[in-house]
Amino acid sequence: MTQNETTEPYTAEQPPRLQWAEHAPDVYKAMIRLDAAARKGLDAKLYELVKIRASQLNHCALCLDMHSKDALAAGESVERIVQLSAWEESRHFYTEKELAAIELTEAVTVLTDGFVPDEVYERAAKHFPDEAELAQLIAAITVINAWNRFGVTCRMTPGHYRPGQHG
Repeated sequence: MTQNETTEPYTAEQPPRLQWAEHAPDVYKAMIRLDAAARKGLDAKLYELVKIRASQLNHCALCLDMHSKDALAAGESVERIVQLSAWEESRHFYTEKELAAIELTEAVTVLTDGFVPDEVYERAAKHFPDEAELAQLIAAITVINAWNRFGVTCRMTPGHYRPGQHG
């Protein structure tokens, strides 16, 4: 891709386009509450893998920075984080349940065909037989996609986050 004004990479010197949280504090606070609610009942490592994968697909540098660091703090390995962008060729690094969650993350994030394919949903439902846990997974995927849209649109700058700095 040729770089132009709208596709320049993030740099530490490049300020965000908009400090959206400052200008929409009620929305930011609601997002923090929604994020906390979406993570309930999900394994911390799985939760971070989902957030990293969605952020990779959405090209959200801030969220990649944040959730890679949070995953490491939760005990995730560097190797599994690095391999996540090529998970289909690196399936052996992940459990079947994690693979189902990653695949569902891609389907919900991209929605290329306008829907989540039945076979993807059914595979996730098989590995998340507790419907409450499946609902939490879908919520987590939905919430990270919302965060990604704020981060990418406002060009939030990565590189300054430390685990435990949420909200």
